[in-house]
Amino acid sequence: NDLIWPIFIREGKNIKEPIKTMPGVYRYSLDKLENLIEKAISKKIPVVALFPNTPSQKKDSRGKEALNKNNLVCKALRLIKKNYSEIGLMCDVALDPYTSHGHDGILKNNYVDNDETIKILVKQSLLQAEMGCDVIAPSDMMDGRIGKIRKNLDKNGFHLVQILSYAV
Repeated sequence: NDLIWPIFIREGKNIKEPIKTMPGVYRYSLDKLENLIEKAISKKIPVVALFPNTPSQKKDSRGKEALNKNNLVCKALRLIKKNYSEIGLMCDVALDPYTSHGHDGILKNNYVDNDETIKILVKQSLLQAEMGCDVIAPSDMMDGRIGKIRKNLDKNGFHLVQILSYAV
């Protein structure tokens, strides 16, 4: 009843790509998602968590792709919610999938700028909620982000969107 199935997604069509560091686990193109979601529903898995593999050409130092309404996660959220409203959707909130340097935050003078990063994470969380995410799952480890995310979600009418912090 509490199982959350992580699904790793990537751009492209008709792709089921093995993840070398996780034997038996794959990245799927969006056109393969419906079969996975139907499988999850048939096995009574209540929630799937989406993890994007962002192409390097869409990464930059500030993780701007995280705020793109047409990024991979947003497309997946819309697709799943449109066709499968009965399954819960969880999304990672962090910048590491979107930054060229691979850190979860904005770098200034070789240090992660906590406050600047939180501003982006708050926007990323709201965007994911707008696209249909049921559970926001910040994994970034920035100090104070949970309260700010909750306040912004509530302010925008997303009182029922849950937050599950990896740091809890």
